[in-house]
Amino acid sequence: MDQAVDKQAVAAVSAPLSESEKNAIIGGVLLSMLLAALDQTIVAPAMPTIGRLLGHAEYLPWIVTGYLLTATAVAPLYGKISDVYGRRPTVYAAILIFLAGSLVSALAPNMFVLILGRAIQGAGGGGLFALTQIVVGDLVPPRERARYAAWFSGTWAVASVAGPLLGGTFAEHLHWSLIFWINIPLGFLAMAIINKPLKKLPIAAKNHSIDGLGALLLIVATALLLLALNWGGSAYLWLSPEVIGVLACSALFWGAFALRLMRAAEPLISLEVLGNPIVLAGTLSMFLLQASSVGLAVYLPVYLQSILGLTASESGIAMLGLLLGTVGGAASSGRLIPRFTHYKRIAMVGVVFAILCTGLLAFVAGHASLLVVEALTICIGLGTGTTFPVTTVSVQNAVDRMHLGVATGVLTFLRSLGSALGVAMLGAVALGFGLPLAGEGVQVAGHVVSAQPFVMIFLVAAGTLGLGLVTLTLMPEKELRGHVDDPAPILAE
Repeated sequence: MDQAVDKQAVAAVSAPLSESEKNAIIGGVLLSMLLAALDQTIVAPAMPTIGRLLGHAEYLPWIVTGYLLTATAVAPLYGKISDVYGRRPTVYAAILIFLAGSLVSALAPNMFVLILGRAIQGAGGGGLFALTQIVVGDLVPPRERARYAAWFSGTWAVASVAGPLLGGTFAEHLHWSLIFWINIPLGFLAMAIINKPLKKLPIAAKNHSIDGLGALLLIVATALLLLALNWGGSAYLWLSPEVIGVLACSALFWGAFALRLMRAAEPLISLEVLGNPIVLAGTLSMFLLQASSVGLAVYLPVYLQSILGLTASESGIAMLGLLLGTVGGAASSGRLIPRFTHYKRIAMVGVVFAILCTGLLAFVAGHASLLVVEALTICIGLGTGTTFPVTTVSVQNAVDRMHLGVATGVLTFLRSLGSALGVAMLGAVALGFGLPLAGEGVQVAGHVVSAQPFVMIFLVAAGTLGLGLVTLTLMPEKELRGHVDDPAPILAE
């Protein structure tokens, strides 16, 4: 057990939350998570309008990159803070930081202030992703927790569909700043909903502190790594001095962070958590599976437009199959987990199914009809969707309540990092096989005749899923705590 954690700091058990209070908390944190997820998808359609009105259009990618950098880097930090100071103040801080960034972005007079606002938004939004799962982990015992996986997947699906529609509508018919103004009332609504019931959630290690130096090293190391992944293959060549230099600096900071974890009296991430074989294998498998899933989701519209001849809007509608399949897979997995002793096998079967379907998609990429592609992408979503509840519940079940925030923060961090790596990895494959892409790989620069680049993209995605399957197979299983009639007690602050 980590010496820095004082078990006596756990507060006394109070009256359990009622079902209505639990639902209010879950609804409130999901609303806040929806805001953060929307801001990853709502901006893209408005970027041409923003660039025309604010000028300095060459910096438009930083509207997305600025959010991604801070959102990914702070996820583990929020997990530790919530373990030390409690969920309620940490959730409130994340929402307020996110709303402050929204306000700065909405009032931005130029591109540089907008990028600053987006970075502030990410600093809050990254915490909301982790905290939502942490709070649900407090409310529901692991055996029943998987049932809420469909809610998380559904939230992401809503953001993926509604974000581009709202962003395009606001920019074209109203004003681009509404993209950010809309967050203000919704954010305060979420705070009002969760205010009273959230007071009953625990402070697991109240008398301990945050390792500020470790947090700084982690944020800088992550930001540099994401910057290199964002620049590589687009702004600069992968072997350019700029990309190699940023990667080298990132490696130095990662090394310094590792040393800090070993030497700090109370490290930012407990070595006990990092050394747990379930946490290690579960977070690594999530990293690989997310890299494949997100990378595929980014380049699938390019395939639909360039090979099947769909328009941008038609390809967006066609992507619903992948999204709905993912939600369906997560929902099915969540319902099955409490009924299986060897619940890990649910995800393993799902990943094998997704690998087969992705490989088949690569095989037929040059001559498949839209109907066939749609059926295969639905099946891929169903397969990969089963993994999210299994990995999340396994990691949370592997640690005690005092480490729940840290473990979930690490899982969220690697999930976000996997997303960035997947886009960069498949982008490198696309460029290596002559696919002319613009920006971050979401638009086609001219007509593509050959399907060979997409064959390789799909094969690499299937291979990455295969690596995820290996790590998932190596993850030990631990009997899930709790059941329907034996809920975990709720602790008071």
